[in-house]
Amino acid sequence: MEVLEVKNVDLNCLQNCKSHHTQSFGTNRLIVRRGQAFGLYLHFQNRDWNDDKDKITFTVETGMKPCESLGTKSTFPLGGNTDQNLWSACYKQLDKKCLSVNLLSPVNACVGCYLLNMCLISCDHTHSQKLGEFYVLFNPWCSDDPVYLDNEAYREEYILNEHGIVFQGLPKHITSHAWHFGQFQDDILEICLKILDSSTNFLRDPGMDCSCRNDPAYICRVLNNMICCHKKKSILKLPPNNNCVQGVNPSIWNGSIPILRQWYHNKCKPVKHGHCGTLAAVMCTVLRCLGIPSRVVTGFYCPLNAVDPLIIQEVFDFTGKSLNGKEHIWRYHCWNESWIAQKDINQSGGDWQYLDPTPIETSKGSVCSGPIWVKSIRDGDVDTDSDGPHVFGLLNARITAWVSQGRGKKIKLHCETWPCGQCISTKSAGSDLREDISNAYKYESGSLQEKKALYKAYRKINSRYLNAPNSEIDKDLVSQRNKSLKDIGIAMKFKMANCPVYGQDVQMHWVLKNLCNEAKDRKFNLCAQTMTYNGCLLDQVWKDNIHITLGPKEVKTILITIPYDDYGPHLCDHNIMRVVAVSMPEHKGEVMMVERDVLVDSLPVKIKILDHPRMNAPCSAEVIFSNPLKEDLKNCMLHLEGYRLIGEPTATKLGTLSANHMAQTCVEFTPHNYGRHQFMASISCDKFCNCKGYAIIDMGSPPTTSGEGGA
Repeated sequence: MEVLEVKNVDLNCLQNCKSHHTQSFGTNRLIVRRGQAFGLYLHFQNRDWNDDKDKITFTVETGMKPCESLGTKSTFPLGGNTDQNLWSACYKQLDKKCLSVNLLSPVNACVGCYLLNMCLISCDHTHSQKLGEFYVLFNPWCSDDPVYLDNEAYREEYILNEHGIVFQGLPKHITSHAWHFGQFQDDILEICLKILDSSTNFLRDPGMDCSCRNDPAYICRVLNNMICCHKKKSILKLPPNNNCVQGVNPSIWNGSIPILRQWYHNKCKPVKHGHCGTLAAVMCTVLRCLGIPSRVVTGFYCPLNAVDPLIIQEVFDFTGKSLNGKEHIWRYHCWNESWIAQKDINQSGGDWQYLDPTPIETSKGSVCSGPIWVKSIRDGDVDTDSDGPHVFGLLNARITAWVSQGRGKKIKLHCETWPCGQCISTKSAGSDLREDISNAYKYESGSLQEKKALYKAYRKINSRYLNAPNSEIDKDLVSQRNKSLKDIGIAMKFKMANCPVYGQDVQMHWVLKNLCNEAKDRKFNLCAQTMTYNGCLLDQVWKDNIHITLGPKEVKTILITIPYDDYGPHLCDHNIMRVVAVSMPEHKGEVMMVERDVLVDSLPVKIKILDHPRMNAPCSAEVIFSNPLKEDLKNCMLHLEGYRLIGEPTATKLGTLSANHMAQTCVEFTPHNYGRHQFMASISCDKFCNCKGYAIIDMGSPPTTSGEGGA
């Protein structure tokens, strides 16, 4: 019998990618998910396959130093059955000169790029052949994979959706920022693997690092540090002291793709700059690309670099100006959640894990947090991870407010403080609505479960509470709390009179109520300070003082107006300022304070689709932006993004936009893919860079075809 000759090998990329939910990467290369079979066809040149005379073995290998003992190399025969715990292959004969071969990667296979080789032994003759490269990813569709997610809507959202929402702003004024994750775009998979190959672990021991890539928790830790914490090859850098002069303002970014490509093509040098939302969104892109379900989460009022994880001290002067040093309460903070069953803490099934790529400063330098089981944060089990105390404090710290008397002396204020970790939010699966997931991180305020979690966490964070009874912890909590305004017979609050847009005056109602039967006479100082999203107080842009007399049980409403001309030149990119009213101390030394954070809305960018979009047909959109200010806006730039619509992001100079003038720009695009696409536009100028708008282009689903073959 003559030696069997191979005519060609068909890796069947189209059908394999469809069955493995990787077709969005394209179907010109083989990308599969572990624990699931994929097929190829072997076509022979000269005769039929003969079981007695012909034998085949396959070899797969990944990483720089493939090794069978480390699980990065495997050689296995073509047999009659497959084994989910091992690399294996089986076949059936389609016709006389063709075999249909199914290869199965084990459910614990390392993710990465593999080489596939075949050795054919026929009539005592050996023929080796390289069949090419293929990629193995984590598999949320496989019940034995630690990233298994038993919810199709969640898999569609947290793995397959390239578009998302990052929430920002304030608890009483939450804004949404459209983001293009783009995990399936050309070259992003290669960039994600390059990130892993740039880590300290890989540079120290490539073989061992690649061997550990079968564990999604390990991958999460590596990526968490690569986003912003690697000394030389971080993906992004935070702007030093919120100063973006030497790089891109983080508010410019609308998606992860330009950031990842800039890092990759610039020899892995950090991209300047990003903020917590940018870091979390880029992290989400990389995790989804590798097959780990991920989402961006936002919490409001989060003390990130607190000295004491349980108590935050806020100090004001008698004008209402904040005197805080490095300890800031971030108005919002973004992090990631990844869906994993962590084997090292014996999780039987997958659940959300907290991951925070924003570095915090510790005695050991800059570190990132996670993965930490979200449930352990809620239950006060802060010892399951070294970052547990920090993350628990981020969401549960108590705030105490003081007024400085100078020379190190201070008085505790009568005021209503707010809880940390409010309105924890993420994008809902299947819609752009906001989903409040606070109950996943915190039990209901005042509930028995909340108290139990608090007692447990206090004992583990502070050794002096280790053997203390609950009553002692309660006593300390009460002693740290600010006395209520009601204790001195007055109720106060600020209510917004308008929802200000950039260029408008800010108007607030200051409502005061005398709770007593005798008159009240008070002098107040008021001020407004602009601030960054991460709690750094900037300029005092407005101040006033007022003498108020309240009759018995009287209610007064005073209109407060902060002119745009006062605050406008001082706003930073997140348009936040704090308004404070502080009373002058009486003979009893009592000082009252009321405060309110205000978010000024950015100028809107409107996108109007002029045609009904059709596949592979030109379509037009109109981008409309108005300058309602009394001054010209100089150096205006129009930034457009619409992957699979307009190609690469573009930036167009608009020049100067005159006062009270509207700009209209027509943009042409051509949809080339089915599904939902985001068309995003933003305007930047010398005064701001956070005016954004987006439109969804829904091209529907591809038509179904019959008769598709497969291995």
